[in-house]
Amino acid sequence: MHEYELVVVIDPEIVEEDVPAAIERVTAAVTSRGGEIVETQPWGRRRLAYPINRRTEGNYVISQIKLDPARAHELESGFAISEEILRHLLIRKDEE
Repeated sequence: MHEYELVVVIDPEIVEEDVPAAIERVTAAVTSRGGEIVETQPWGRRRLAYPINRRTEGNYVISQIKLDPARAHELESGFAISEEILRHLLIRKDEE
């Protein structure tokens, strides 16, 4: 398994009380593919650099995960079709 950093921008239209449930769905997406969440840091609502789907803000969540590289593409495909996720970025951490 490789270590990755996952950045997810959740749609700001989701009610503030439902954001933890959306974060749990992201966690479930990783663990259902055999991955492991090492750490999750919700950054809260922040302004986007440019509008995405007419949204100017998003709820940012940064996670450190461990995942099999063969399953990384599958995870990203799931995020791409999710309506509650505006953007995501999965970066493999450099081995030191």
